Amino acid sequence: MRQDHLDGLVTFMTVAEEKGFSNAAIKLGISPSAVSQSIRGLEQRLGLVLFNRTTRSVCLTEIGERYLERVQPALEQLSSASQELGREASLPAGLLRINVPRAAYLILLQPILQRFMTIYPEINLEIRVENQLVDIVSQGFDAGIRFGSAVEKDMVALPIGPALKAQIIAAPEYVARFGQPEHPRDLLMHNCIGFRQSSTGQIERWEFDNGEEKIDLQIKGRLILNDSEILVRSAMDGLGIAYMINGYIEPFLRQGRLVRVLEEWCPVIPSLHLYYPDRRRVPAKLRVLIDFLRSDYAAPPLENLIL
Repeated sequence: MRQDHLDGLVTFMTVAEEKGFSNAAIKLGISPSAVSQSIRGLEQRLGLVLFNRTTRSVCLTEIGERYLERVQPALEQLSSASQELGREASLPAGLLRINVPRAAYLILLQPILQRFMTIYPEINLEIRVENQLVDIVSQGFDAGIRFGSAVEKDMVALPIGPALKAQIIAAPEYVARFGQPEHPRDLLMHNCIGFRQSSTGQIERWEFDNGEEKIDLQIKGRLILNDSEILVRSAMDGLGIAYMINGYIEPFLRQGRLVRVLEEWCPVIPSLHLYYPDRRRVPAKLRVLIDFLRSDYAAPPLENLIL
């Protein structure tokens, strides 16, 4: 079907309903001559005479009646679809798809999901947890969450969540057995748990900054992981020293299952950002999630975080 076959259909239905060009023009908010031109163009494209016209009245021809029977249900469905989707765009409803790394899920989403889904029962969530950076547009996601330095420049990026710092952590039993490092280079003599980045395949280097000196180390150890949750558990099991951001290790520090080491060397790292394609209108379902995450009410209750 050619696209121009759709031109004039709304005008056609309105003239049929109003039984006249003038009344149809008033209803459509256009001039009678524009209505007449639209109908004439539709008839020419179809090769059909849809209306019988006199100086006193306008009525459908037999073929016009049959054409109306065919196109009216389709146009009503199109109108209904437009209205329903318009309501969905202006109200927080529908499927919201988010792509996040595990750390962002644990720090930002896990603590607020129950409250968010209770407040917005018309929103369904699909959350894909993967550490590598993906093209959220081509894969059909509404938004993603990543560290700010990883977000593409053509995206709208909003900082969310707490200020982040690297933390060097270990189980008290490990420190009691192997001693407390006094300087980052002392870690080269310890069993450090490595983290392999999914995006690059490289083992993460540990960065340190005490305000006067910056150090970048390629640590060594017998255990390499690619999952932050398992990394924390391995540290709690006494398998070595781990490099982790704040946000979900605090409960274990308070419980005494982990201790910090080299605190004065822990550097600030880029904050987490929620990002989405640059567009003029943000869907309501995404807007309410952004507002929820950025509000004080949504601050992660760290004492409730369980790995």
